[in-house]
Amino acid sequence: MPTPPLPNSGTEPDGSATIRVLSYNIRSMRDDTAALARVIAACTPDLVLIQEAPRFFRWRKKLARLAATSGLVTLSGGATASGPALLCSLRATVERAEDILLPLTPGLHRRGFATAVVRFGRARLGVLSCHLSLQQDERYEQGGMLLDRLAGLGVEHAVAGGDLNERPNGRTFQRLATELQDCWTTSPWGSEYTSTPADPHQRIDAILATPGIEVLGCGVPLDHPGITEHDLRAATDHLPVLAALRVPAAS
Repeated sequence: MPTPPLPNSGTEPDGSATIRVLSYNIRSMRDDTAALARVIAACTPDLVLIQEAPRFFRWRKKLARLAATSGLVTLSGGATASGPALLCSLRATVERAEDILLPLTPGLHRRGFATAVVRFGRARLGVLSCHLSLQQDERYEQGGMLLDRLAGLGVEHAVAGGDLNERPNGRTFQRLATELQDCWTTSPWGSEYTSTPADPHQRIDAILATPGIEVLGCGVPLDHPGITEHDLRAATDHLPVLAALRVPAAS
């Protein structure tokens, strides 16, 4: 039985906004970039929370090209956040953006957050893209930093997403899901597992939202119109997570 479609983006009479948020580890665009752009564009996202954006030679140009090919614009991140990045549609009004580098543990990869505050009509939203550590203790500390950073954005409603490098029963994932809504658990839609495209068997990527946001559906868009299994396998080594969220109007 086909998966029912997620709600389209839009603004309600009460000022709330329905938005589509996509989280995607793109493996530095080392794979089929045309397939990657097709997957992103087919999801018609308002926000894309990217992990493993290009970080080296001409990385800005590469990220901008992906955004343009997908019908979006670059918001923040990339090498300046050590990998996480944000793309957005022209529907978003950007208030501010900031790239955060996290403390470096010797011998481990530098991590960071791409963050922003955006508006969709009267709805105001904090946004954060992350790629947490492979090392368990460092990952747990970074989970706390993520919660602190969201609180520090100074907005009532916020969404975070990324490659958590951990399954839902892990202590960092559970730490985040205690404070935030794990959108798949709140309103499952599509498929669950994000790794790997050739053999989906674990969920290590997630979209998380503050409690005041209504989750209309969240999951891997396997049966989404315009998305093919070939493109999902060719684009990168993770499957994307797509969520439809209703964000209340700012008070």
